[in-house]
This record gives sequence, C-alpha cells and structure tokens, in this order.
Amino acid sequence: MLTSNTHAEVREYHLTIAEGSVIIDGTARKALTINGTVPGPVLRFTIGDEAVIHVHNTMRESTSLHWHGLLLPNDQDGVPMLTTPPIDGGTTFTYRFPIKQTGTYWYHSHSGLQEQQGIYGAFIIDEAPMPGVTPMRDEVLLLSDWTDESPDEVMRALMTGNDWYSIRKKNFPSIVDAIQNGGFEEYVHRAWSRMVPMDISDVAYDAFLVNGQSRISISGAPNELVRLRIINGSAGTYFFVQYAQEQLEIISADGMPVEPFQTPRVLVAIAETYDAIVTIPADGSAEFRATAQDGSGHSSAYFGAGKEILAPDVPRVSLYGMDGMLTSGMESSGAMKLRHDVPRPAPPYRFLVSPTDTNFPDDAPRRDVTLRLTGDMERYIWSINDLTVTQESTIHVQKGEVLRMTIVNDTMMHHPMHLHGHFFRVVGDQGDRSPLKHTVDVPPMGRRLIEFEANEPGDWHFHCHLLYHMERGMSRVVTYAPAGHVPKLEMDMEDSPALMVDAMLLSNMTMGEAMVMTERENFGVAWDLGYESGSDYEVDTYWSHYFNPNFSTVVGVRATNQLKQTVSGFFGVEYRLPMMIEAFVEIGTEGNGRFGAARDFAITDRLTFISECYYDTTAKWDWLVGLNYRISKEFSITAVYDNEHGAGAGISLRY
Repeated sequence: MLTSNTHAEVREYHLTIAEGSVIIDGTARKALTINGTVPGPVLRFTIGDEAVIHVHNTMRESTSLHWHGLLLPNDQDGVPMLTTPPIDGGTTFTYRFPIKQTGTYWYHSHSGLQEQQGIYGAFIIDEAPMPGVTPMRDEVLLLSDWTDESPDEVMRALMTGNDWYSIRKKNFPSIVDAIQNGGFEEYVHRAWSRMVPMDISDVAYDAFLVNGQSRISISGAPNELVRLRIINGSAGTYFFVQYAQEQLEIISADGMPVEPFQTPRVLVAIAETYDAIVTIPADGSAEFRATAQDGSGHSSAYFGAGKEILAPDVPRVSLYGMDGMLTSGMESSGAMKLRHDVPRPAPPYRFLVSPTDTNFPDDAPRRDVTLRLTGDMERYIWSINDLTVTQESTIHVQKGEVLRMTIVNDTMMHHPMHLHGHFFRVVGDQGDRSPLKHTVDVPPMGRRLIEFEANEPGDWHFHCHLLYHMERGMSRVVTYAPAGHVPKLEMDMEDSPALMVDAMLLSNMTMGEAMVMTERENFGVAWDLGYESGSDYEVDTYWSHYFNPNFSTVVGVRATNQLKQTVSGFFGVEYRLPMMIEAFVEIGTEGNGRFGAARDFAITDRLTFISECYYDTTAKWDWLVGLNYRISKEFSITAVYDNEHGAGAGISLRY
C-alpha cells in the first residue's frame, strides 16, 4: 500500500554476489549466488525505513540489482547504464533509498541473463507495527525456473531454431500425436496457413523451484492462518498456483491491496506478486503447488504435518486447437468473460478491485499511445511496433500528464510487461477502483489498457519481463527528457551473432550447412559430398538476408563438378509455400537456373521423414528422402537414399 512515512530507521544489508554452486534437489549446480544462496536472502523493511544495501561483486563480470516494483529515486533503480552504473567485478556499490510503500516485491539482476543463473531474491515491506496488534504470520514463496545449461547457450538455441526444448517438454506437434488427440485437421490447417507450431513457453527447464528447491516443507499450528507472499521470480515461466486444502483468498496484487476474493487457482505472470491467505490443516500436510503453464513440471510447498494432501493436476492445453491458447486474449479484448474456477484460468485481473479510488486528477492532461507487441519466433526477434529497442528506444512523456497505453499483443505468446518506477491502473470493468500494478500480462492475440501519471522524472525501463524476449529487443525507455534524447541502455544480446551447424555424417555422403546468424543476416557454407571416387560434390559459400519467415534472398559462390565451370556465382530467393514447403529459385552466372523444394514431416516428436529435391537446367535432377530419429539436443540417427550417392546411414549433428 502507498502511504506516508511513519518512522525513520536505517536498515542496512550486505549482499555478496559470487560465482559458485548450490544444492538443488540434492545435486550441486553451478550458479551465481547472493550471500552463498539461490535465491538470495529475503530483505525485510518497514514503511518509513531508509534502505542501505551494500552490493559486493566478487565476480569477473559486472552486475546490478533492480528493486522490482519499488518507488525510488531514478538513480537507484539499478538498470546498468540507463539509471545506475554497472557494478564492476571486485567493487562495491551502495544503494540508498527511502521505503515509501508496503507489500510484496523482489529484486534481481538487470545485467544480461544473470537473473536466470540465480541473482534474485524477495523484498518484503511491512506495515508500521500497531501497539497491541500481532500481525498475521507470513511465508515468502519465491517461484523460479532453473536450467543446467548456460543461459547464453539457451539463447543461442532459441535464435537458431533448435526444436529440442519442445521435444523435451512433450510439446512438439506431430502427425501421430495430432491423430491420437483428435487434432489432425487443425494440424493440417496450421501447416497450410504456414503457421509455426504453437507453444506456450520457449525453454525446457530442468527444475521449477520454490525458495530454491522443487519441494519444501513449512510447519505450522493446526488451523493457523498464514499469509503467503507469492512471487514469480522466473526468467521464462508463468505458473498456475493453488492450495490443496482450500481456495486461495487473494488480498494483494503486485504489493497493492485488493478487495479480498477467493479463487481455486491463479495464473501468475512472470514478475508478478500476489498475497493470499490459507489455513494450516488441522490434520495433514497441504500442498501449495506451482505448475508451469506449459505443463512441463511443478514445485511444491507443504504446510503442516502428517499425511500429504495433494493439490489437483492442471490439465495441459491442446497443441492443435487455438481455443485454449486464445481464451485469455479473448477475455482481455472484452469478447468473453471467464470464470475464475475453470481448469486453466486467465490472470484474475477482472476480479482485482482496489479498496480505494485509483483515478487520476480530472484536470491532468491525458494522452493515448498504442503499442503493438510483435515478434518472430523462428528468428527469435522480439519487438514493439515491429521495431526492437535498438531501432526505436524511447516513449516520451511530460511530467504531470496521464499516459494511457493500449498494449496489443500480435503474437501467440504471453508477454508480462513491466514499467519501472511507477504503478499503473489496469483499466477494466472496475472503473474508479481499477487495480494498481507494476506488471501486466498481455495474452496471445489480446490487449490491455493501462494508464499512469507521469510524476517520476527520469529514464525508466519498460519491457517484457520474459528475460529472453527483453534481451532480444522487446523493450523501450519511458523518458521525461525532451525529444531527441537517446538513453543509454545495455543491450549486448540483441546484436550478438549465433553459430548454427546442421550436418549429416553418413556412410555414403555428408551434407549440411554451418552459418553465423545475426538479426537478419546469415553468412554460411553448405555442402553435399559423396565419398566414392568421381562422385559429385557441391560447396556453397553464401550470404542470405531474412525478410520474414516466408521470404529470404541469397547470393553466393558455388564450387562443384556438376557445371561447366568449377567455380561460379548464383543468386536467388527462398519462399515458404503452403504446407510449410520450403521452395527456392536460383540463377547462376553460367546462365543455368535451379529450382527446388524441401519438406520435413514430423511423424512423432522424435521421428521425422525428410525430403528434398531440385532441378538444375545443367546438372538435372537431385533428390533425397530419409528418416531422422532425434536422440538428444545435438544428435540424431539418420538413414537416407540419395539419387546420386545411394543409400546410407549415420548420425546428424544439430548445433
């Protein structure tokens, strides 16, 4: 709750950030730790305190801490270069700011992908104590996701289109699975419409955690009321949260109080917080379960002692019908009203009612902007109004105005949009008592209307809190500076190149390609070589430009023994046809033409039928068919028949 200071006490913490390891579910894992743990320590304050937080960086790289949801001076916000200097390795930085609010918040690194590696923790602000009143006991439940892979490798895999994460999560659509689940018609329709397979999340995680473990136990007296401070501190996962013993009584969202209401299950977006009241069972141990939205796992906290009382499973969404993916979007656009007791509820925003009027002054000037959330899942480019933050960095505001943002999601993924340094109203049916939040979910093909009063001058980050989306361009800076001001923002990942290798090493031949990918450019080499003496060969060195998922251009140099000249040039276009058929047309410098097509058919999630062919006006026909069985992220077993090189088998490498 926002309120005035009632007392002033300096509360001081020392946080040491280090490269180390932690024990998660009995296994040692490499991590970035705060005071030796993941998550870091819970920081507790009381309204009116002055926070003094010394951050000691013992790592080789720089770091930062952002105080998520807190109202504080701009230079203490913790976004490196934008508001606060990065904390270089071997140095200490002291944050100092007044505590002006109460509620459940959290803190995390805002440097690169460090948050995914463990730099995060809870930030709790209590009301001032009231004489003779004993506050309700509370328990912090900090939810997160964990990958044993380097986050940089996760990003590279996403940029290069590796589909292993969907296979691991059992979320990869295939012909057999579509038939078994009654979705074959939708499967064909999607392919005909040239739509990539639907998914809910990007990454296959090794664990989902609550307070750093997949499972924890919390003791309590029978029938005791407990206030749960639920924080979604994950890098890439929405969670359905529920309690086995009873419904959750929600009393706060993003630190702001709401009129209490009961609900059996809540979808918590990344970076949101909710406070809920539950009862310790009179007999037994009740499970609080946080289930990943994509159904790939969950974490549990058990309250009480004795026989376990389990929370019900959350049904998985169909990969083929779009209805399950779009219900939240339809509700956000006003096309339907969803109950909160359905198996897969939308975020509970229409049930969040502020206990007080949240309207801004009637005489404040108002201005409207529309922001479209855009992206390209295949290239892993995420943007606003089709521009990444390096292409368009700012949203200008003037002090004292009310800025109304209509945020329209043009993608098939949820985006949790977070504004630093402000609370905004999520405008809905609640009217004058619309809730105040600092993070809002914008569902697939849905929209949200938010508005905030521009009363905190400075440069403030506004971004998707799905970590990999933010790092690939889905952010802006809300600035009070005059037009022409270009804020400094650390965005190393967006322009980083990625290496991709896709090669078959078979008994009769080798073929494949290796390329370096930037945002829209590929620089690579492709080859097709037979082992027999006198066999045909072809090696292309090329540059291609990616316009969109359906169209690219290519120019290169070809070395081959199939044309009159051993070395020649070529240029062409690549185009995706209905049914996801990849077609191309090329013109060579010898005057020869070439056209062809390729299509892979996923029979099961691991077994794929591969086919490709082309016709060259000089070299004539070349074609290949085969089967590919995926055994890991990098390797497959492959068997093919090639019209030039015959039958062969071996392994394929996908890096």
